[in-house]
Amino acid sequence: MIEVAKLSKHFGSKVAVDNLSFTVAKGEVLGFLGPNGAGKSTTMRMVTGFIPPTSGDAKICGSSITENPAAAKTKIGYLPESAPLYNDMTVVGFLKFCAAIRGLVGVEKNEAVEKAIETCFLTTVAHQSIDTLSKGYRHRTCLAQALLHDPEVLILDEPTDGLDPNQKFEIRQLIKRLGETKAILFSTHILEEVEAACTRAVIVDRGKIVADGTPAELIAKAPNGSLTELFRKVTTTDTAA
Repeated sequence: MIEVAKLSKHFGSKVAVDNLSFTVAKGEVLGFLGPNGAGKSTTMRMVTGFIPPTSGDAKICGSSITENPAAAKTKIGYLPESAPLYNDMTVVGFLKFCAAIRGLVGVEKNEAVEKAIETCFLTTVAHQSIDTLSKGYRHRTCLAQALLHDPEVLILDEPTDGLDPNQKFEIRQLIKRLGETKAILFSTHILEEVEAACTRAVIVDRGKIVADGTPAELIAKAPNGSLTELFRKVTTTDTAA
């Protein structure tokens, strides 16, 4: 459902993403791992059509994001990094606004908003102004907008960022459940999320894939069975010469 083929992005002389290729099938949750600056968010922005690639392409449910972006985007639910919100809106008001943008109207719109609120555990704050919400609830509101149109593909940039341990557990379980019927690509730098939510994981470093496999396969490759040690082994630290 997600097919990334030889995707690259250059910013001047800097190569942010370097000839990446991977697929995510229906029923698969792919964890996209890497250190800060590895190219995770840039890749996701290209896959969603937010920025154009320098070369290569991505297909969403068969539709090219470069040649037929409108068709591809209808299949995507996207949670960007630091997703923007309208602080003067209530949670319900914001989600209804987003649903209308997605073309939902009437009963269909109201049912979609109610379902997203329930799914993302927002019932207790549904009628609060967004500017009164904690970081965790704001992030869950952003996640809810990505689910409104029941997309076949979910692309989530650090979906547990800013959540407390209980909220992280709930969202990881939600991602696993959604992944049974959708194709999900989500980025994280929290290694425990690989085992908690992923059916497969890719580690990227400096725009290239340096490891790819199921959690069990990656653990088998890891020194002392530690994903942390594998991550350190295949990626470059900020202090490396």
